[in-house]
Parts: sequence; C-alpha cells; structure tokens
Amino acid sequence: MTTAGAGAAETNRAWGEKCSRSDIVVNQGPTSPLPNGIPTYTVEIVNACSTGCEISDIHVSCGWFSSARLINPKLFKRLHHDDCLVNDGKPLPNGAILSFKYANSFPYPLAVSSVVCGG
Repeated sequence: MTTAGAGAAETNRAWGEKCSRSDIVVNQGPTSPLPNGIPTYTVEIVNACSTGCEISDIHVSCGWFSSARLINPKLFKRLHHDDCLVNDGKPLPNGAILSFKYANSFPYPLAVSSVVCGG
C-alpha cells in the first residue's frame, strides 16, 4: 500500500500544482584539499522541477555538519542536528544551482528532508 500511496502523490504532482523534495537534487564530490591537507567537497543543490516550480524552505538532513572552511550561512547553515537550511529559506527558482564548498576529514551524507512549494 505504501508504494501505491507514493505513486498517487507523483501522479498528483504531474498536474503541475505541486512539487516534491525529489525535485531538489543534491550532488557533492571531492575537490582540491585545503593547503593544510583537509579534504574539500563541492556541493551543488539544484531545483530540477520539471513543471517550472519555485521551491523554498529547503531543509537537508546533514548530521552534525561542520566545515573547516567558512560557508556563507545565507547559502547553507546547520540549524540543529540533522537539519540544515538552504538559501536562508528563500525560494530557489526553477533551474537554479546553489553551490558551495566545505572542508572536513570526511564527506557528510546530505539528503533533502523537506521543501515548501512556491515562494
């Protein structure tokens, strides 16, 4: 039954009225380490909504995310354990890519936990 419910939600979204957290894509990969040798990772957060929707209040599960490199808190900041806010809660327009780098001895698993459709 759970699968049928999920399918129904996707069907409803196809009408163009709603978005879902799967419309926000989070990619990350290693980049050149800091001069002191700390590994660095580049993160891209993309609004890939196929219906042209604007998505705001994007929250990402991020564990105890921290970085040896300063990140603009308006782009990405940890609010609580396993809750990071993207773009200061402001809308991420359709097709927009928000990118930042962080430095830590290991990559954090980042996954979208919640979004709000519309601005």
